[in-house]
Amino acid sequence: MDAHDTSRQGRWRALFISDIHLGTRSCKAGELLAFLKSQRADRLYLVGDIIDGWRLKRRWYWNAQQQAVLDEILDQARSGTEVLYIPGNHDEAFRPYAGLNLAEIDIREAAIHETADGRSFLVIHGDMFDGAARWGRIVSRLGDWAYDATMWTSDRLAATRKAMGLSHWSLAQHLKRTAKTALEIIGRYETAAAREAAARGFDGIVCGHIHKAALKRVYGVTYANDGDWVESCTALAESADGRLVLLDTR
Repeated sequence: MDAHDTSRQGRWRALFISDIHLGTRSCKAGELLAFLKSQRADRLYLVGDIIDGWRLKRRWYWNAQQQAVLDEILDQARSGTEVLYIPGNHDEAFRPYAGLNLAEIDIREAAIHETADGRSFLVIHGDMFDGAARWGRIVSRLGDWAYDATMWTSDRLAATRKAMGLSHWSLAQHLKRTAKTALEIIGRYETAAAREAAARGFDGIVCGHIHKAALKRVYGVTYANDGDWVESCTALAESADGRLVLLDTR
């Protein structure tokens, strides 16, 4: 049965992560590096927005921890982990290289994942299910600017709470849980993604893009969103028996 877990150590048949946004100050590279070093999988899916090309074009930012994350992924690929990279909209510059293998990493437009219990999942970043992304680059980038402002505020509130000895709390995640418009957008996104999987005959879909981890039944299929490493620091994993698990590192 699909589940949610807060485990920090494991050996998995497959591991799915997305929306790391390397190249931004909001990227939780230190937490992701610790996670990657504590987890091992036969297959690692990088489900888009690994590097934030949009941000790097505007202003270069790249620290030692972010380089260490990239080095760890490359080390795992060289050490026998099968790594599949499915670029998203923020790292769309890599999409023309789909079908190539670079540094032991297979680049794909999308992938089909077969679980140990025989289910088939479409693995795709998911920006095509986002109305703003489909309406055009200008609208998408306006949304990106607003998101940056929210994350700037959220990160500073989190830092203040940590300094005061309080538990982690994310303004961005709170807004997603409580704002009616945000909930409607997320709901439409989840339905669109699930309908696409059902229409193509899959048992489910694994995606990212909206920075909202989820594992549930939608439109008759399993909808799995692995979340992000900017706000929630979550991943999706498959156990040896085919069970899907959401990993919450916080």
